[in-house]
Amino acid sequence: MSDKKWIVYLVRCSENSLYCGISNDIKSRLMEHNSGKGAKYTRSRRPVELVGISPEMTKSEALKIEYRIKQLPANKKLSELTRKENEITIFKKDLQALNKDIKALERKMEKLIKEFDKGKKAPAKKALAKKRTA
Repeated sequence: MSDKKWIVYLVRCSENSLYCGISNDIKSRLMEHNSGKGAKYTRSRRPVELVGISPEMTKSEALKIEYRIKQLPANKKLSELTRKENEITIFKKDLQALNKDIKALERKMEKLIKEFDKGKKAPAKKALAKKRTA
């Protein structure tokens, strides 16, 4: 089971305010908000509409981003969520590139080890052949 199932979301309430939260099931969370069973803030501001969502992350990461977003004025919240999404995307690409480099190095190391082992066996075979002829 992956820890990276949490997302940060931003909804626009009926009176145009923004609400930020985290969830591991965004569909049911939005249904809760719109049925009046969600956050206390959104209960009297229904219906809510999803305006932004982050990629999946750990719960800890989601809570940290949610806190930072809640500290911002409304006009910067969506851009902060988008910025975090871009940072995570860039980080993922960096990790993927690093993973490719590591795999390439592993292949080179395996090849060098095989060549080294062959080099060790070749002199041993020559010595064995010399003993037989002697």
